[in-house]
Amino acid sequence: MELFTPDFGLIFWMFVAFAILFFVLYKWGWPAIMKGVESRADLIDKGVEYAQNAKEQLDHAREQADTTLAEARKQQADMLREAERMKTQIIEEARDAARKEAAKVMDAAKVSIAQERKEAEKQFRNEVSAFALDIAAKVVRDELADKKQQQKLVDSLIGDMEKQN
Repeated sequence: MELFTPDFGLIFWMFVAFAILFFVLYKWGWPAIMKGVESRADLIDKGVEYAQNAKEQLDHAREQADTTLAEARKQQADMLREAERMKTQIIEEARDAARKEAAKVMDAAKVSIAQERKEAEKQFRNEVSAFALDIAAKVVRDELADKKQQQKLVDSLIGDMEKQN
């Protein structure tokens, strides 16, 4: 039974060894442990602060990206509207130019047709006049073959002239 019951001397020296160990740990070990724990806590705090700053920067970057993207979309929409307006304007200008050109062509065609018509009428008159003169010449030749007929024609022409005056 002696094995399980400690002796007073053993307990005393164990207590002294524990007290010395406690004093050494209290004097040098505990401050070193606390210093390590505090530096680790500071490191963790700095890491948390860095993470918060990074999160804020990321949020700010996202806001800027969203703003930039919205502005780019707005500019794209503006550019598309401007391109559509320019397209419409170009089409209208082309239509106006085509209308003006068509009007010029139509006017030129009308003038050309009028000139050709006048020319055709003139040619027709000339041909009718020549034909009428040929007929008149033949009729007059037949009528003027006789001296009496010649005298009668001259008298009637003189009479017509006198009536006109």
